[in-house]
Amino acid sequence: MPFNRTISTLLLTITLSCSALLSQKVVATESIERAGDLVQIALPLTAWGVSYFSDDDEGFYQFTKSFAVTMVATQALKHGLDKTRPNGGGLSFPSGHTSASFSGASFLHKRYGLKYGIPAYIAASFVGWSRIEADAHYPRDVAAGALLAIGVNHYFVTPQKKGVMVGLLSDPQSGVVGLSLNGSW
Repeated sequence: MPFNRTISTLLLTITLSCSALLSQKVVATESIERAGDLVQIALPLTAWGVSYFSDDDEGFYQFTKSFAVTMVATQALKHGLDKTRPNGGGLSFPSGHTSASFSGASFLHKRYGLKYGIPAYIAASFVGWSRIEADAHYPRDVAAGALLAIGVNHYFVTPQKKGVMVGLLSDPQSGVVGLSLNGSW
């Protein structure tokens, strides 16, 4: 499918961009933080786009629900606990950037498989690392954001079913019996 190649290319581009930033001898913390800011938006948008543009209505609904629950839970924990950041600010626990990026990555993995999941998890891990590198979060904040997003997606998202399904149809009132054939590719 051409669209799947487009999304795979996008995820690969994100991953390679992050790798290029990390391979430089001198990388400014601000550049790492800025890249993390962009990827934390790109991953959920990618998850949304894959489900929307491939006419996966069920996946689109599942992503919307899992992302909303992840972000509401993240904000509730942030405001309820109000932990101090390494840089002195507040609302450290859990990392919202990490929750958002892992929500997109975990959805892509759970719904569409490892082909999407592996590059998405690499990009999401970069976001978490960028938050620690920018002195905005402790490792526990990042781990909590990732685990929260993965857990919510595990609960709300089901793998996309592909292939042919055959079912028996019957209407007891009319006595009609038949077969149903459904397919998705």
